[in-house]
Amino acid sequence: MKIAVVGAGTIIFRDEGVGVYAQRYLAEHYEFDGDVTLVDGGVLGFQLMTYYTDYDKVIILDTITMKEEPPGALFNIPGEELLGLGSYKQTAHEVEIVEMLEIAALNGNLGDVHIIGIVPEDILSVKVGLSETLRSAFPDFVAEAIAELERSGVAVKPKAEGMSLEEILESYENPQSECKSLISG
Repeated sequence: MKIAVVGAGTIIFRDEGVGVYAQRYLAEHYEFDGDVTLVDGGVLGFQLMTYYTDYDKVIILDTITMKEEPPGALFNIPGEELLGLGSYKQTAHEVEIVEMLEIAALNGNLGDVHIIGIVPEDILSVKVGLSETLRSAFPDFVAEAIAELERSGVAVKPKAEGMSLEEILESYENPQSECKSLISG
């Protein structure tokens, strides 16, 4: 089975980047047997259509706007259920994700898609990083992504080392420090 794990979001709007951070965290901390591709989807929007149509399963890690739900609440929603969930479409990239799902479904070539979403606390501040609420919920967010991979038959093995969440956030806040370590190391 060919699986893509796509971290979606905009890192410059605080909690909006949680999917990108989670995808990077998975790459840093875990190895996967089988055909698993980790994708920093950022705000690529329609450029991600290939994953929806060419992969058997796509797991999207993202914020999800759910009215009446507290920040940090987690959801694992199959793509076909998301098609009718209008409350999800709150940000520009959320609209693009749903539109891509709708187009792929209309064409009859939509793979098995799951949105693992977390309700954000702050997607308005222009600041790289996560709110304390999402930092606290981050381990559960990553654990749900791992559980979805395991339900798909993928063995997930922890690596001996990897960047901590704080180091990952720092690498986005100060990209020069990461570039220097890549050059020197």
